[in-house]
Amino acid sequence: MKHQTLDQLQTIAEVEPLATYPIMTRQQRIERWAELLEQHPTRCLGALRGTEHLYAEAREHARSEGSPLTVAFEDPVLRAMGLKDDTYGEAKRFFELSDWQLHRIVCHCHVGATMQASWTAARVRRTIAGNRFLTWLRKKIVR
Repeated sequence: MKHQTLDQLQTIAEVEPLATYPIMTRQQRIERWAELLEQHPTRCLGALRGTEHLYAEAREHARSEGSPLTVAFEDPVLRAMGLKDDTYGEAKRFFELSDWQLHRIVCHCHVGATMQASWTAARVRRTIAGNRFLTWLRKKIVR
């Protein structure tokens, strides 16, 4: 690997410092993912097979070409925020989702082999709404 200065790199590539993107909360990252999916609502996305049946290590590395996770990883902003790849485990970490939440969004047992991006965006948004409801409910119970 050849060492180059930032000025040299800018002549051959578009270089954007991370500071140009604000830090996003979990909710903002998930909302951005939903918005990205809605940009092409009829896009056909591939589901992941049997995530609930995989051993934890295999589930972490599971991926499907052209999946909803791929849509998130294609976004330069989410990558700049720290999304490293389009695997199940990385999405779970980055979006701070439980296995059950992510399973409901990407697994084939809910949609078959493929799904439309608009449908997936709705599932992603329901994940946020469900968390808000649970937070509200917990506060009510504590009082």
